[in-house]
Amino acid sequence: MPVSFVTLMLEFILTTWLSGRRSRSFQIVFSLGLLLVIGGYFASLFSPRQPETVALDIGISGMRFSLTLLSLFWVQDMFGKEIERKTSTLFLTYPISRAHYVVGRFLGITLLLFTAAVIFAFLLWISAFTASSNYIQAHQGSLGMPFWITMLGIWLDCVVICAFAFCIACLSTMPTLPLLLGALFFVISHTLGAVVQFLGEGAYGQKELIDNFGATIHFAQLIVPDLSRLDWRSWTMYGTPPDVTAIPLSILMAISYIFLMLLLALKIFDTREFD
Repeated sequence: MPVSFVTLMLEFILTTWLSGRRSRSFQIVFSLGLLLVIGGYFASLFSPRQPETVALDIGISGMRFSLTLLSLFWVQDMFGKEIERKTSTLFLTYPISRAHYVVGRFLGITLLLFTAAVIFAFLLWISAFTASSNYIQAHQGSLGMPFWITMLGIWLDCVVICAFAFCIACLSTMPTLPLLLGALFFVISHTLGAVVQFLGEGAYGQKELIDNFGATIHFAQLIVPDLSRLDWRSWTMYGTPPDVTAIPLSILMAISYIFLMLLLALKIFDTREFD
């Protein structure tokens, strides 16, 4: 592999890293994430029976929300706006293909998400550990391997959303469209599983709901992943592990969808014309 190729790929990843870390959206959302994670500890002080569970639940929700916002803002700022302003054409003058540019940007944002996730995870671990130090719950959680596997699920969740937003950015001429559709994708992908289960159980006898929305929901299952399957918080909160095949299959689902979205983004970007 030519040295120039490796150097340029690392340059794309490094510039993405530096731009994302310095962006105002990162500073605002990251500060919000810190407040939400730390806020879980203070919320646990009002729960005398399950302080650790409360700290973990609020902290995990805040962490997922913040990382999702970061992924969408980073795609908008460091990829969507470059396409709109046509600054991406300057990078394409390098002796490197369009695919390498897209992959470099995507890997840079993925690395940023991983770094932010690690920082949030350590703060959340400290908050949960401190909350449980003065009280032993009846249903004690686990801050060992289950905790870190739960953090892995959150990170993969956000990378899937990032890959989807990348695909939209390659197609769109509006820099805000990846942010808007990415947020919609987040809502649908996290509620789809519950809706499918609700309809599958008979919808409390409301047959008209099944008749009107059943086909649409089944079609949505073909194009939208069920990201609720990556939420393993009950394992670290209550010590109840998921099914032995649930985690590997969920990880495989997430990785497959990431590769699918990235391949689609590469195909779209490769055929796109820049005036």
